[in-house]
Amino acid sequence: MKKFALSQLNQRLRQWNVPTTPAVGPQLTPDRRTAVRSGPIPFALAKGVADEAQEPPDAARHIAGATRSAGFGGVACACSLKKAAPVATRERPRATVPMAYLLSRYPACSHTFLLNEIQALRQLGFEIVTASINPSDRPSPELEEAERREEEKTFYVKRGGFGPALRALVSALVQRPAGVFRGLYFTAWLGGGGVRFFYFLEALMVGNWMLRHGRSHLHAHFGGPVASVAMIVARTFPVTMSFTVHGPDEFYDVEKFCLRQKIQTASFVCCISSYARSQLMMFTPAAEWDKLLVSRLGVDCEKFSPFHRLVAAECVEIVCVGRLVPAKGQHILLAAVGRLLDGGRNIRLRLVGDGPERGNLEAMVAEHGIGGRIVFEGAVGASRVRTILAGADIFALPSFAEGIPVALMEAMAMEIPCVSTTITGIPELIRHGVDGLLVAPCEVGQLTAALVRLIDDPDQRRRLGMAGRRRVAEEFDLQRNAKKLGEIFQCRL
Repeated sequence: MKKFALSQLNQRLRQWNVPTTPAVGPQLTPDRRTAVRSGPIPFALAKGVADEAQEPPDAARHIAGATRSAGFGGVACACSLKKAAPVATRERPRATVPMAYLLSRYPACSHTFLLNEIQALRQLGFEIVTASINPSDRPSPELEEAERREEEKTFYVKRGGFGPALRALVSALVQRPAGVFRGLYFTAWLGGGGVRFFYFLEALMVGNWMLRHGRSHLHAHFGGPVASVAMIVARTFPVTMSFTVHGPDEFYDVEKFCLRQKIQTASFVCCISSYARSQLMMFTPAAEWDKLLVSRLGVDCEKFSPFHRLVAAECVEIVCVGRLVPAKGQHILLAAVGRLLDGGRNIRLRLVGDGPERGNLEAMVAEHGIGGRIVFEGAVGASRVRTILAGADIFALPSFAEGIPVALMEAMAMEIPCVSTTITGIPELIRHGVDGLLVAPCEVGQLTAALVRLIDDPDQRRRLGMAGRRRVAEEFDLQRNAKKLGEIFQCRL
């Protein structure tokens, strides 16, 4: 069936006088800074944008050349390039890249770091417009002021239903037929049935929107479906793409998430941790490892500043911020809290976040009769999160799977001692016994012991809290890491 579909597409391509080749794995030309994509139909790609009926705006055509050798804020670029630009070119006036960010759901309670990153890049002079596949996770009246401003400016792909998708298809067919069939051919080659056809329609909408706004580069966050849409955009339109991979979900099924093809298509890939980069290196040819760049997330240490209570509370407040999903390990935390309460500890746990596991967690609380000591805060905005953290004595996140949780960074920035697990990228943030405590995932006994250690020793809580803030300020500061990300964009585009 797949061969038949590709055969039909080949016939359609011949009607447009577009040469075709057998459906072999798509490859990229060495110069990934161009919009030319070689693959199932390399000759059409080799023609570049000349085959298209409409050229992109001047800004979109020339931005790569304008920024390729420009430095960033007078600081040498942190990323490595195969051919370093002459030193003299770094004295040219700084140019910024007019780019677009593509997100799955924006703004969202659980992804406030996306808003922070975009705002930080704009403060550095980057011209960024945003598109989101799905609407915000809350009605507009419930959004914070900064989120409402972003919502008003964001292009929402699914907001208009199927009508805008059909109009985007017709418009693209009229303006750039070769690109449309190139993208459709590539989508069919990927397989995956009807789901990826919808990705293709979304890619047409995003690509048309980008060219209307004069954007030549698309950056996506997360390596799942949103990066699939970005990849198809780059295969269909004369634009480039990159994405930030968080993990670990994408690493569990490389073929399902088409990670090889995404890395191949991308100009570069940002990895939020060395762990994430190592997982991509496992299936990426060594010659391509220089495309994989560690670019850490960060938090605003001024916004998340310590709050010291004048009088210590009798009840020790433990806070956990995260979606209520199995991967966050809240069931383990509830079991540990149950043991602490049975042992006579005066504690209270606040679970901040919402998700599909809430019903099961509430049932567990009722079963153990600890409802009076557990507070379900639900999904709340960033301001409310800071207020809750201001009253916390301990922060606990016993996750089974993570990237590097921004929630941990926020708590550490506020000098709250943290307990988490020895998984994935977390040890890159917390060094056990230095900046916080780490335990094995799923081990209720170890988590209970770590919490006892902090509950019974206020001095250790204070010491680890202060060390945690220093760690975040040195390695996970938002402004510093946004500047490094900006340098990557400048050097690689």
